[in-house]
Amino acid sequence: MRRHKIEAFENLVEAFKSLPSIGKKSAVRLAYHLVMEDGFSAMKLAHAIETGVNEIQRCSQCHNMSVDELCGICSDERRDTTTLCIVQSAKDILTIEESGEFKGIYYVLSTVEDLDAYHLRMAVEDVSEVIFAFPPSIATDTMILYIEDKLDGLGLSFTKIAQGVPTGVELENIDVVSLTRAMEARVKI
Repeated sequence: MRRHKIEAFENLVEAFKSLPSIGKKSAVRLAYHLVMEDGFSAMKLAHAIETGVNEIQRCSQCHNMSVDELCGICSDERRDTTTLCIVQSAKDILTIEESGEFKGIYYVLSTVEDLDAYHLRMAVEDVSEVIFAFPPSIATDTMILYIEDKLDGLGLSFTKIAQGVPTGVELENIDVVSLTRAMEARVKI
């Protein structure tokens, strides 16, 4: 039995499947919806993707997403430039900014291989505290030690975000590393 394919549709499904957390079924649903049910949204999506790819770049100072040489955070004179939060991706900045709790500046550093020691030293020029906002793992702990070593002697205070048990989650659903860290970082009440 010969299977009939529509190459353009299959290409669209494959494109969706290449995105994080999109499996075959979701890719087919998305492709079908855009092609057969909502062509206007498909065109808006295509335009938004094209515009984003063409206009968004890395901030020259912190490596956040930006449409200018400096991102909105680095160019905001109201930010606390004495506190620097080092994150693994610009997505992490979006998450932290959504909380509204952090008023300092950022530096994106995905891997140790991406570390430009000179550029990082320039980023900490007026900084007194460096906060590491990395997910807990042996690799990120190693990266933190490596960065601390590269910034040694600059009189900086190093901290990292608290790790542990999220609010409203049963202990049976917490991974061992998070539970261990929560026990180690317990506070007196």
